[in-house]
Amino acid sequence: MKYKYQIIGGSGFVGSRLISLLDQENCSNLDKQNSPFYKSITKIGDIRHYEQIILDPNCDCVILLAAEHRDDVSPTKLYYDVNVEGTRNVLKKMDELGITKIIFTSSVAIYGLNKKNPSETHKADPFNHYGKSKLLAENEIINWVNKDKKNKSAVIIRPTVIFGERNRGNVYNLLKQISSGKFLMIGRGTNKKSMAYVGNVVAFIKKTANLNQIGYSIYNYVDKPDFSMSDLVNLIERHIKIKVPSFSIPFWIGMIGGHFFDLISIFFKKKLSISSVRVKKFCATTQFNSKKMNLIFKPPYTLEQGLKNTLDYEFLEKNKDDIIFYSE
Repeated sequence: MKYKYQIIGGSGFVGSRLISLLDQENCSNLDKQNSPFYKSITKIGDIRHYEQIILDPNCDCVILLAAEHRDDVSPTKLYYDVNVEGTRNVLKKMDELGITKIIFTSSVAIYGLNKKNPSETHKADPFNHYGKSKLLAENEIINWVNKDKKNKSAVIIRPTVIFGERNRGNVYNLLKQISSGKFLMIGRGTNKKSMAYVGNVVAFIKKTANLNQIGYSIYNYVDKPDFSMSDLVNLIERHIKIKVPSFSIPFWIGMIGGHFFDLISIFFKKKLSISSVRVKKFCATTQFNSKKMNLIFKPPYTLEQGLKNTLDYEFLEKNKDDIIFYSE
């Protein structure tokens, strides 16, 4: 049987939503762990090992989602083993089978911290091993295309932080804290955050997978408009019908508290949900330019609707299963 889409890393948060959108009858999935939803189309394989990469030679394109992405991966060599060497292995296997199109999910982490609304042409300046390894993987793909520009095609997608139903990442943790009614704002709440709803991200992946193009393209993925922290709190208050404290903690006091928790973490050798780094990230403005993406794609959900869908599923609905996905 010919599968239109060969997904690699489709057993996780984004991949599960993507297969649901594409229809599993059109998909084959390769992952190092089985899919909680789509076991019948999933083959087990780790892209770090070339011999384990089993692809459908007749597929229209490969969608490479597999990545090592958590902040606390140890040893750090794993970032490069999976994100760089794994990508290299996939491209080699594609050449062996004559597959000429790939969709690759990278990350805005390649831009680094504290950049002002960077577009796709902004200079790369990754600050951590995840961002560095994703940038190296992008370069592998670009070089792969450039060796045969007349036949090969690649789309590199750099999403900002992705949130949605079933995900247990930083956005979920923030929504949970605000929804509890015990949230205290640090700083003025005017700082804005770029976010991406998973339902829109997978729709964009489908869009690019079906584009008829040669060569490579790079797109940031962000759902606009960016919400400020105050906007986010107000939306949650209205939707869940709660009231959070209206006063805020000055940034400098928040940083002192963060450093205090850093010391506790070191003393007890335990990772805590509060730290000086998290306080700094919370109060920073993190925005990315999405004009290029908007030229070819209209998201099926507004950012507000994506947030409401997530709030409904996670905090208002009762009949849920226990399938969840963890990320940073």
